[in-house]
Formats: sequence, C-alpha cells, structure tokens
Amino acid sequence: MSNSVSLTFPDGSVREYDAALTGAGLAESISKSLAKKAVAYAIDGTVRDLSDPLGKSGKVEIVTREDPRALELIRHDAAHVLAEAVQELWPGTQVTIGPVIDNGFYYDFARNEPFTPEDFPAIEKKMREIIGRNKPFTKQVWSRDKAKQVFRDKGEAYKLELIDAIPEDQNLNIYAQGEWFDLCRGPHMASTGQIGSAFKLMKVAGAYWRGDSNNPMLTRIYGTAWADQVQLDQYLHMLEEAEKRDHRRLGREMDLFHFQEEGPGVVFWHAKGWKMFQNLVSYMRRRLDTQGYQEVNAPQVLDKSLWETSGHWGWYRDAMFKVTVAGDDTDDDRVFALKPMNCPGHVQIFKHGLKSYRDLPVKLAEFGNVHRYEPSGALHGLMRVRGFTQDDAHIFCTEEQLAAECLRINDLILTTYADFGFEEISVKLSTRPDKRVGSDEAWDHAEEIMGNVLKTIEAQSGNRIKTSINPGEGAFYGPKFEYVLRDAIGREWQCGTTQVDFNLPERFGAFYIGSDSEKKQPVMIHRAICGSMERFLGILIENYSGHFPLWFAPQQVVVATITSDADDYAREVVAKLKAAGLSAEADLRNEKINYKVREHSLAKVPVILVCGKREAEEASVNVRRLGSRDQQSMGLDEAIASLREEATTPDRRRAAQG
Repeated sequence: MSNSVSLTFPDGSVREYDAALTGAGLAESISKSLAKKAVAYAIDGTVRDLSDPLGKSGKVEIVTREDPRALELIRHDAAHVLAEAVQELWPGTQVTIGPVIDNGFYYDFARNEPFTPEDFPAIEKKMREIIGRNKPFTKQVWSRDKAKQVFRDKGEAYKLELIDAIPEDQNLNIYAQGEWFDLCRGPHMASTGQIGSAFKLMKVAGAYWRGDSNNPMLTRIYGTAWADQVQLDQYLHMLEEAEKRDHRRLGREMDLFHFQEEGPGVVFWHAKGWKMFQNLVSYMRRRLDTQGYQEVNAPQVLDKSLWETSGHWGWYRDAMFKVTVAGDDTDDDRVFALKPMNCPGHVQIFKHGLKSYRDLPVKLAEFGNVHRYEPSGALHGLMRVRGFTQDDAHIFCTEEQLAAECLRINDLILTTYADFGFEEISVKLSTRPDKRVGSDEAWDHAEEIMGNVLKTIEAQSGNRIKTSINPGEGAFYGPKFEYVLRDAIGREWQCGTTQVDFNLPERFGAFYIGSDSEKKQPVMIHRAICGSMERFLGILIENYSGHFPLWFAPQQVVVATITSDADDYAREVVAKLKAAGLSAEADLRNEKINYKVREHSLAKVPVILVCGKREAEEASVNVRRLGSRDQQSMGLDEAIASLREEATTPDRRRAAQG
C-alpha cells in the first residue's frame, strides 16, 4: 500500500490498512456483526466518528454500544436530539451549548418564555420520534464565513459568538441529523437510532449565557441517558434514595445544623450536630496519636506576603478572602488573607528550629478552619461550603522515607473508611499536568515511587482495592493519590488525598541537615483523610440515612416512660447510662408512648428504652431499635452492658483486642 497505516489491535496483532479507510470500513473488514454493533472507533484512545478515515497509525479499538465510552456518545447525541426536538416544537428558539455532564447532559436555550417541566412530555415524545427516524449523523467542515452566514440567516446569534471563540487553527465541524444541524466538535455515533430509548428529561434551571450575570438568562434543560432501561431505572431509583437521604433534610429533622443568608456557605452547628463534629475530630485525634503526628495550629489570618511567597496569591487569589482593618482611623493598611489552606503555616512551624535527618519524618496535623470563595450557585449544604475544617497533615521526610510514609498514610485512610462502613474504595494516581513546577527528573522519580506504592496497595488488599492512573490530573506541584469511596447507594465520593510537593519547601527555603552535615530540602507530603470534615459528615449522614451506628450517633439513647409512675426509675436509668459513658436523656412528657417513639424515631435516635410500672418493679427495660418494630425486654444491667459494648468506637475496640 502506497499510503498505508499500521494498526495495533487489542489482541496485540498488527495489520496494514489504507489510510483513507474509514472506521466503518475497518469494522466491516473485521466482521459484519461487529460493523452492525459499532458506534465509533478509537485510535490511541481518542474516540472518532465511524465516518472518519484512519489517517494515522496507532492502537485501534472498535467502540460498540456496550463499551463504557459509548455512554458519553449516547448522551452527546441525546443532547443534539433534544435541541432538534425543541426547535421543531417551538420554532424561533435559539440553541446555544449542550455538553455531556456526569450522568447525563443539558442544553441551554434562548426563548422569550422559559421552559417548564410541563413541557417535558411533548419534548420527550418528539425526541423519541427523531430517534425513530434513525437519521445518520454526518459531518462537514465549513469555512468561518459560511458558518457565520448560515447561522446568521437562521437567527442563531449565540452560535455566531461561539464561532468567534473557536481558535483559527481548529476546524468548524457541522454535524447534521437529517435536515437539522449544529456546530459541534464531535464525535457522534452513526445515527440517531443508536441513542436508544433509555433517556429522561430531569429538570429546568436558569443559566446566564457563558456564566456571566451581565449576559441574558437562558433556560437549561437537563436530561439523563443510559445504554438500556435497566441502567436508567437503577439511576432513577438511586436519585429517589438520594432525595430521601438528603443531608439537608435530615439535618433539619435531626436538629443538627442550619444555614442562613447572613452567613452564606458557613454552618450554624446545633448542639447535636456539633457533638457529631467533635466525635469525628476526637476519633481522628486518637488515630493520629497512634501514628506519631503532632497536632499544631497555624494562624487564621496571615499577611498577603506569605501567600505571595507560597504562590497562592497568584494562582488562587480569586478563591481567597481578603482581610483589612475595619476602622477608618488606622495606620495599618496591610492586606491580610483568611487562610484557604494550612500548608504554608505548617512549613513555618517546620522551619522554626533546626531539623536534622534524625528528626524526620516530622508529621504536623491540624484540624484547620479554612475559607474559600465558592459562587453562591455552587453552595450545597455541607457538601459545598465557604468555611470548613480540614483534617490536614503535612509530613516532612527524606526521599528514602517517601514510599513507606505513603503506605502508612494508605493504611490510616483505609482503616478509617472501614470504621465508618466504607469497604468499596478505589485509589487513583494522578500524574504530571502540562503546567507544573519542578524538573522532569523530580517528577519521574516521584511518579516511579508512587507507581510502585500503588502496586503495593493493590497487592496488599488482595486486589480488593481498585487502582488506576489519571494522566495529567496531578497538582501543579507534584503527583497525588486520590481516595474515592462508594456509599450505600452506589455514589462515589473523592475524599482522601496524598500529594507530593516539590514547590513549597523550595519557595520557603525549608531544609534539614543531612547525614553529610549539608542542608537538604525535605520532601513534603500533603495528606487528608476526611478532606473537609463538614463534607465528610454530609456524606456520612446520607450514607447512613441518619441511622448511625451507636458509637457515632449524636444522641444514643432516649428513656421514654409509659406512665408517670416510672419517672423516678427513668431518671435512674439515664444516670446509669451516663455513668457507663453513653449519651442518654429521659422523655417524661405526659404523652402516649407511641407518640414519643414516633417522634424520637423521626429524630433518628438509635435506641429507645421504654419504661413503665412493671419495668420499674423488675429493674428491666423494653428495648426498641430504630428501623425495627421488634421489642426486647432485658434486665437493666444487661441492657447497659450490651449498649456500652456496642457504643465502643472501632479504634478503641481494636486497641482493647491488642
């Protein structure tokens, strides 16, 4: 072949093909059945249209609808079909952008009258009609002049802005599905019929054009799409469960916390919620004590010069809060910042006093309160706030100690998650981004060490812990591990991190004296387990749906009386429970017992001990568990001993077992 390319297939075989052969032709040459199932193809991991010619050598894969990568294509194509359906139903509506997002897609529309959920049945019906036409997706490359003229004639003013924003060196791809077409980078599947019927429109929202409040308000229609109906049904069921478990609703019902306008993005903790917060901090403190960490506390407000040295003022300033003296009559005109992170303060503490290689590793931990600006529209209960507490730590060590310290951190993170009931964990190694500090040699060395650590993590877990690589997703200052846990309804949450830092020790001139009596720069490891304590509590509330294990519940036991004859006995029971270290209170109100039980069950109290005249005479209690209709009569001492054992925290239980 004069103009041939060399393709390597997944089985390792290598074959020569004409460079002009399309992906569809390649699939056809392999087998007719594969050609029927194909929706796209990929060369060196880049997904392409089946109509695209091969053009280059590389590793090739035929993408079928069962391939996980096809899900993004299904959603992308569904967005185009949504746009066509809307314009068929409401001519004159302008389409703007319609990207794929997590679990679905959206499209923004410009129309005088906003869309509402009441419009969804008609839109979905029209979408199914368009999918049923099974029109092919076809691609053309247009000149800028042609594209602007065509969209101008159609009255699509927003498309003209998008065309102007596309760099001159990039093609203007126009994808058509039948007579409807749109400006799009692609790729797409072969035809609309390949989208299938497993889609649903979810909600509408207002959205400013290009996210700028000075621009017109558009209507955003969100949708979800999946490979089949089973996946769609599972997703919709998960959303129903998530709504029931919403930590904001449970926070109200359990009287844990609230938010208000005067403090956007900061938490007003109520007594029970603050007790949970402090229980989490106490648990983490005990874990750190066994690992050789020193707890420190760095200032909340620091001069901006420190943040300029660290680089945050330049890289991170838009997310920082500036602080100045409030009074007008002052000579102090310095600018300070509320700290957005703890690391620069910890470097200052490390630098205070000469350190020898014999002192390393130095492990500094802080439950540091930090503030970061988040747009008001991004705030979401405990999950996305402006003021939060990090279970932050920084380890200063030698290069030789790096691997061992990463493994110790891994053990601490995994056992912590297990104590809170999270067993499905994945660890991702994020490697060097395009924009970074540090030499290639330093990155090579760090990535090699962390790559070996990742293999060890997988091996030590018996392959129970899933591991993967995130190319180019590392921090600008070094590679990092990201720990992702899966909750009770299958959602994934990225919480823990282990990050290697080439940047801060050098910027601040941190050093230790090596065995050769020379100054050496330490390796700095940033480490978080919960990440944001507020967010981790939000995850726990939703994971347990408020049904916390007894050791972590903010209120463990309520002693409820049936009649006033048992009031004195109930007080005695509460006193004994408290003496045993349990959180307990009495409910002596003149209300029916079923009313009391129902009220405390709504507040998610794990254990209700019911006492009447007979229980007082027998020194017994009637035990009722949250979520169960069963009742169990037990002697008081036996019940207290059982509850005390159940309320022992997992770390203390491990310590007692040796």
